[in-house]
Amino acid sequence: MLKYKYQNFYEIIQSNAKDNPKKIALFMDDRKMSNLKLKQDIDTFARFLEFSGIKKGDRVAMIVGNSIEFVVSFFAITKIGAIAIPINTFLKKGEFEYILNDCEAKLLICAPSFAKETKDLLQTTKIEKIVWSEQYDDLDENNYSFAEMDATALGDDEPESLPTLDELACIIYTSGTTGHPKGAMLSFRNILSNSVGAIEVFGVTNRDRFVVFLPMFHSFTLSTTVLLPLFAGASMVIVKSVFPFANVLKQVLLKRVTVFLGVPTLYNALTKAKIPWYFMFFNKVRLFISGGAPLSEASLNEFGKKFKKSALIEGYGLSECSPVVAANTFEKQKPLSVGPALPGYIVKIVDEEMVELPNGDIGEIIVSGDNVMQGYLNRPDATDETIINGWLKTGDLGKIDSEGYIYIVDRKKDLIISKGINIYPREIEEWIAKFEGVDSAAVVGIKNEVNGEEVMAFVQPKDDIVLDEFEIKKYLKSHLANFKLPKYIYIVEELPKNATGKVLKRVLKEQIAKGDFTK
Repeated sequence: MLKYKYQNFYEIIQSNAKDNPKKIALFMDDRKMSNLKLKQDIDTFARFLEFSGIKKGDRVAMIVGNSIEFVVSFFAITKIGAIAIPINTFLKKGEFEYILNDCEAKLLICAPSFAKETKDLLQTTKIEKIVWSEQYDDLDENNYSFAEMDATALGDDEPESLPTLDELACIIYTSGTTGHPKGAMLSFRNILSNSVGAIEVFGVTNRDRFVVFLPMFHSFTLSTTVLLPLFAGASMVIVKSVFPFANVLKQVLLKRVTVFLGVPTLYNALTKAKIPWYFMFFNKVRLFISGGAPLSEASLNEFGKKFKKSALIEGYGLSECSPVVAANTFEKQKPLSVGPALPGYIVKIVDEEMVELPNGDIGEIIVSGDNVMQGYLNRPDATDETIINGWLKTGDLGKIDSEGYIYIVDRKKDLIISKGINIYPREIEEWIAKFEGVDSAAVVGIKNEVNGEEVMAFVQPKDDIVLDEFEIKKYLKSHLANFKLPKYIYIVEELPKNATGKVLKRVLKEQIAKGDFTK
């Protein structure tokens, strides 16, 4: 049983403001915000939300990039018992409309940079007010400015009551690999369980500084680089975007960052980038964390050779699990493994009948613990299919070794069955990734009336490299059984990826279906 020091997110803010009021909690460009000022701004915005008619249980959506305003908004919403809904800022108008109508949000916090896609949402959704997080000119009775919230600073700072552990804190919409995205309902217990486990596994202390450049709306970033540092009394360095990456490195160096969270595509880039000697010599990063997509063994090894004084730890998770499930440890890391489950969580490998399989056997990964979501919003059938007797079916195929280390083999839906034999795309992708000049690869199955499915590979070369598909085939033939060999290999300029760098295989399959790739 995990023990919880806090019942909700606001108690973290209260504790930090009381115990270390002058400590800088947030850095962003030239701005700094102390623990006390952060609490004051959260209190101010929370009162504004209440004055705007937001009550406990109401949904408040956020279409906001990485910023101090994102942090203030998120904690203020959850302080008053409302439910925060951070939305993927890369979406378009129709996608925003769907999510806002699905969750029935009453108020939207939005950055002006997304105004083109969002300004009409007052007419097409149940949104009653929009609060613009930065300077915005068209203000009226339905459009407010975040900068003018000080006018509402009235009354007692301390709330009469705060949410409890098992109340709903936020809704994270999944990427929607098929159909519309689903809203994973996460309680305070769900997300705080991640902090409790991660602080132990990663050895986080109040002396750490986390850099936040991946999108804050993503559950991985939100849990691991926004909530975790504040939970530990540490600090975060907010960077608006990963581009230009030179600015990320500059902030890491100047702000003395110690914990760096990224995705495999970024670590691949770092291994081949020419990084200034002074960064390599003076940076204070002790821990690099990788998540969001599988990290190849080649990338892990190359990164370790280049960054000798730091550890690169791969973890695994999904939004429905708040999101972290497992991570390697400082003491022991295994290539291609995502490590053992975080403290308090249980992971099993099961067959189609939910019967547990022996160590080493491949089956579906299921998870039990305080991180398992409450369910999908408005989707009782999908919830019942996903959570069975408290166990969440991840849809990922994997295996567990005798020491409890988990290995992700593939997505269940990505499994290729050819002539009745199971083929795991990730195994083929790992071998392709080792071929000189390859940046990344994706393997999918295409239907064949005779064989069931055939293997098709897409390969993205490194910059300025020309690859030959026949040479790749020849190379693979010496490493893989014949039934695993791709029948077709396509060299592409760039693979389609989501916000965390995960290759979108459904997009590739859609392109195949349209005839974009001829056989």
